[in-house]
Amino acid sequence: MVASSCGGGQQPPKEKDKAGVVKAAATAVPSPHGYDLGSPKKYVLPEPLHEISGMSFLRNDVDTLYAIEDEHGRLFHFHLGDGRYPSWKFGKHGDYEDVTVLNHNEFVVLRSDGSLFVIPVVMVGKGDNKGVKSYIHILPKGEYEGLYGDEGGRLIALCKNCPGDNQSVEVSGFVLQYDQQHVLRVTDHFLVTVPGEKLTSIHEKVKFHPSAISRHPLTKEWYIVSSVNKVLITLDDEWKVKGWYPLDPMLFKQPEGLAFDAKGNMYISNEGQQGNANVLYFAYRP
Repeated sequence: MVASSCGGGQQPPKEKDKAGVVKAAATAVPSPHGYDLGSPKKYVLPEPLHEISGMSFLRNDVDTLYAIEDEHGRLFHFHLGDGRYPSWKFGKHGDYEDVTVLNHNEFVVLRSDGSLFVIPVVMVGKGDNKGVKSYIHILPKGEYEGLYGDEGGRLIALCKNCPGDNQSVEVSGFVLQYDQQHVLRVTDHFLVTVPGEKLTSIHEKVKFHPSAISRHPLTKEWYIVSSVNKVLITLDDEWKVKGWYPLDPMLFKQPEGLAFDAKGNMYISNEGQQGNANVLYFAYRP
């Protein structure tokens, strides 16, 4: 794996110091408080993670990223920078979009058709996958890409494309929880409303299509990334937009994954497209 510093946006204006040497002046890229979206550290990923689509951390293992890619039903676990990418097969080929941790002891993988796959943490890397529990089409009909397990034992799923949503200004979200029989069920529905006049898109018809969701461990704000719209937004507990941050397409080629470690450092993964996939690391400096 290769790590490098990387910046985005336009070239800053230049000025001369007292000795007459030309130097670049810093340009502030609009960023959430504590981050600089223009200056991440970039970790290049290998071919098996070319289509990395989601990632997460375990609470007590903040040095290890757990990640999935779109197709092969494998859960990867690796330390950024050490060049090793072991994986464990949890399911068949499919369009897997995100992975999160629920109750500190289960990985939950989201498939784009609204199906979930629950993997006990103790199973990963040990033998077969017979202990994986499947919830096929548990979410309402639609296309899904974002999933997050919060500290209250809830799963939050965001719909990328759901019937009935006015996607120029809103998308549906769903809450799932275990019932008394320890079976996951959908328990609530909500809407995330965005300022449509700010939306951009690589497509002719502009719609809001979120690709990842996570929650800041310290500020408790919600963060949503949209690859198609090239934007990062922050929201409060009522799902009201607090901040809106355009993403430089030269730096964020195809942002599909989003995670925070316990210290608040932010990680955004980009699928490879015509080059290598990568993980961008943004240090948190409140």
